[in-house]
Amino acid sequence: MPATQFIVYVTDITRSTELYRALLGLDPDFVTPGFVTFPLDEQVKLSLWIGGDTVPTPDLPRVSEVCLTLTGGRAAIEAHLDAWAELDVAVVEPLRDAVFGPTFVVADPDGNRIRVAPVD
Repeated sequence: MPATQFIVYVTDITRSTELYRALLGLDPDFVTPGFVTFPLDEQVKLSLWIGGDTVPTPDLPRVSEVCLTLTGGRAAIEAHLDAWAELDVAVVEPLRDAVFGPTFVVADPDGNRIRVAPVD
């Protein structure tokens, strides 16, 4: 099976690296001045990229949502929301019950959405 890499476009790689380090509780495994990767699994990475010539603009937006799933039910999800409230994120969807369980969504400074939900 090929490895999978999800790319999130950012405008400030240093700020975003520190934010995602705090959000994920992980250190990056590859760092360059414009591209950073976080190992989520042996075959899965989350990458931050300043995008070269394809930097997101209002006329060429990038829209995606990264979903982090947690064990521990509502208590674990609420604890993440409380901890993340101290970081450089905006809550764009407050804690609510969806068809798959409790969830919330934050946005990083570039508007990238990060959902937290229970493990299916």
